[in-house]
Parts: sequence; structure tokens; C-alpha cells
Amino acid sequence: MSVYVLVKIIHILSASVLFGTGMGIAFFMLRAHLSGEKQSFISTSRAVVAADWLFTTPAVLVQLLTGLWLTHQLHFAYSSAWFVSVIGLFILVGLCWLPVVWIQLRLSRLAESHHGSPEYQRLMRLWIGLGIPAFLAMLVIFYLMVTKAGVGITLFN
Repeated sequence: MSVYVLVKIIHILSASVLFGTGMGIAFFMLRAHLSGEKQSFISTSRAVVAADWLFTTPAVLVQLLTGLWLTHQLHFAYSSAWFVSVIGLFILVGLCWLPVVWIQLRLSRLAESHHGSPEYQRLMRLWIGLGIPAFLAMLVIFYLMVTKAGVGITLFN
């Protein structure tokens, strides 16, 4: 197996981990919230934070490194519409994800003593509000990875 194929497999697997973990976290966190069961939410939110550190964080780093390496190996221009779109969406996902990790920690702590408080409710809405654009951006990234739309279009020199 060539190095290129190995790196591509790692890139695909890390994308799967990133997307799958994100979907799982969203499902279980929202389900625990909607249950109204304080202990269930506390336990779930702690597990979600651990999953983000154990799975999401390494997957993000692997995605970035393998993606840049593959882009270089394929001789795709960093000024192409494809690359600018992919890296821009990747940054958008990251900008949504970073506050989400903090929000999950804060929600977990709030749930212990102020479950259902106005701050808890506000943070839960913000958590959902950040998750939606991140999820949609990841879908567009998958589309761009498969189609390579915009690879031949140079945006700047």
C-alpha cells in the first residue's frame, strides 16, 4: 500500500470519527436535555465532554494534517475555490466547536445546581445554534471532498 493510500484512508476514517462523534454527541446531549432528568443530563454531558477530548480533538488534528498533505500531493492550488472553500468551512466548524466544548462543560456544572435556570436554557439554545451551522458545513465539506468542485478555479495568485 502506498503512503498516499494510507494517508487517504486515515483522512477518511478521521472524517468518519469527526462526523460520527459529532452526531452522537448531539443526539445524546439533546436527548438528555429533553428528558428533563437532571442526573441523566449531568452524566451524559460529562461523557460528551470526554468524547470530545478523546475522539473529536484528535480527529480534527488528523483531518487538518492529512488534508493539507493530500492537497499538496495532489498538486491542488491553495488558491483554488475548492481549497479556500474547504479550509474556510473547516475553520467555521472549528469556530463553532470550540465554544461548544466550553458550553458543554458549563452546562454540566450548571445542571448540578441550576438545571433549567435561564442561563442553562440560554446556553442550551446557543449549543444548538452553534451545532446547526457546524453540521451543515461538514455536509458541504463531504460534498467538496467527493466532487472536488472548484479545484480548477483559481481565486487569487
